[in-house]
Amino acid sequence: MMAALQSAADGHAVILLEKNEKLGKKLFITGKGRCNITNACDVSDLFSNVVTNPKFLYSAFYGFSNNDVISFFESLGLKTKKERGNRVFPASDKSSDVIKVLERECLQRGVQIRLNTEVRDILIEEREIADSKDTEKKIKGVSLKDGRQILADAVILAAGGISYPSTGSTGDGYRMAEHVGHTIIPVRPGLTGMLVKEDTASRLQGLTLKNCSVFITGDKKQNKHLFEGMGELLFTHYGVSGPLILTASSLAGSYMDDQELKLHIDLKPALSAEQLDKRILRDFAAAPNMDIKNALIHLLPKSMIPVMLSLCDIQEHEKVNHISRDQRGQLRDTCKDLVLTLAGLRPIEEAIITRGGIKISEVDPATMASKKVKGLYFAGEILDLDALTGGFNLQIAWSTGYVAGNNV
Repeated sequence: MMAALQSAADGHAVILLEKNEKLGKKLFITGKGRCNITNACDVSDLFSNVVTNPKFLYSAFYGFSNNDVISFFESLGLKTKKERGNRVFPASDKSSDVIKVLERECLQRGVQIRLNTEVRDILIEEREIADSKDTEKKIKGVSLKDGRQILADAVILAAGGISYPSTGSTGDGYRMAEHVGHTIIPVRPGLTGMLVKEDTASRLQGLTLKNCSVFITGDKKQNKHLFEGMGELLFTHYGVSGPLILTASSLAGSYMDDQELKLHIDLKPALSAEQLDKRILRDFAAAPNMDIKNALIHLLPKSMIPVMLSLCDIQEHEKVNHISRDQRGQLRDTCKDLVLTLAGLRPIEEAIITRGGIKISEVDPATMASKKVKGLYFAGEILDLDALTGGFNLQIAWSTGYVAGNNV
């Protein structure tokens, strides 16, 4: 939509082909239906939140920055607000309002929107280059699933990734781009939950840790932290999720291909091991004749106590004054370093974003034009670009769509 309305603003006759029955189905579910439009950080900080190929986005981000995105939507009458972590949302908290203003602006700028129209292939024509054995590929148009063809001087391919296929992101764009000569970097899930081998996570299913600290190690270099961070973690039936883990999945997930990863969780990051030991001693001193499971009620979430005691091989009904120094030390150490073995990522269909895509060395970063096919452009998640949570992936979409639309 961004690419279409920008291209139309430059005076081009634009047709927006959408295989779904309505526009913006993927956009509709972003930010849990609230649509985290962008992030209001300094423009320079955008790059540090892009995981894959941030340098490629230099022209795009400075050509249409996060501040430009906010101004753009405000100019269309969409009020915005800023929340924790500089996340920007529509003031209405409705992603549908974002879609409405984009669709309205497309129509006002003369874009023809054709719904329920699935593109099958990109049509190109090849001609031999004079005094050379090489051939030049040039856009001819597109062919539709129903057999019809639409001739065009330029095509912007913005078909998204392969996550959430129910929204129409079924990988069609990768197939089309590859068919005309582009290289596709293998796709994988990004910003997704992580599987855990032990049953510890499933026993804690539904529990959220608000302020825990984690780091991930691999068996190849155990002293090296492949990821570390602090924030919110959620235990699930399959393993772990939550904002902290989503970030970890994109930054450390690729290491799973050739080594076993361990997730280390510090339940009490504000306390040193010594401080935590003193805290446990104070709790024990206050209730020496109490069952251990009841004495820990102020230290750990209630649902976590039996699991932690089991990991430390301590009986739930053991009296506090029967707990040995070694058992107390084991409890302390487990609170400071609860170790889980990561077994993989959730399926790509459940991932928030797709990692991988069209190889960016085959695309001009200043125009989003294909270096292989004249008149072909790309925008959004179809490219081998991905970022962390917080509005950064949508910023990539807006910026690349803007650049592509303005350079057709």
